[in-house]
Amino acid sequence: MLQSIMHILNSQRVVLASGSPRRKQILQNVGLKFEVIPSTFEEKLEKSTFPSPVEYVLETARQKTIEVEQRLRQDSAPPDLIIGADTVVSMDGKIFEKPRDEQDAFDMLSGFSGKSHTVYTGVVLITRAVNGSGDGASVNVQQFHEETEVTMAALTPKIIQSYIATGEPMDKAGGYGIQAIGATLVEKVSGDYYNVMGFPLCRFAKELLKTYSQTS
Repeated sequence: MLQSIMHILNSQRVVLASGSPRRKQILQNVGLKFEVIPSTFEEKLEKSTFPSPVEYVLETARQKTIEVEQRLRQDSAPPDLIIGADTVVSMDGKIFEKPRDEQDAFDMLSGFSGKSHTVYTGVVLITRAVNGSGDGASVNVQQFHEETEVTMAALTPKIIQSYIATGEPMDKAGGYGIQAIGATLVEKVSGDYYNVMGFPLCRFAKELLKTYSQTS
């Protein structure tokens, strides 16, 4: 879907404001050329102040992306496009991010066992305004989210403990990685698979087409 504008994107400075290896892999797989500059924004927003996981994940993604934009604004060649994202898991009104420790991972996976939960990813795109002043201060900010329902198989404590022992759950929202060993725990996915990995690729492509097609 991005091929019609890839010549534009690959002639620009594109920055991924995330240290996630999954997001990096997804974008590399479609041929996008970009720099990885992780955000230093501390993800400490108070979840209880947000009416839903969507608002929470979008605001976290926005803050992470804005931090990178402000840091790079004074570069001699500031980025033309900055891509930021945040992913959380939610079930029964509770938001789950990366587990704090192995016990937290065990509690998460035990709670998901035999049930469905929702994965939310908020994405923020910051582009330099076409008719901006050229000083890097004029930018456009787009944001959107995607949600995917995931149903877990029934998991025994032994299965969960063995999975945690692999180390895979510790840097992933919800305590599992669907692209690797964690795929064996998942019974059903309704929606964008890549969203569960942490980046809704198809929706991202659609949004970029809206932004760049007028200049292609």
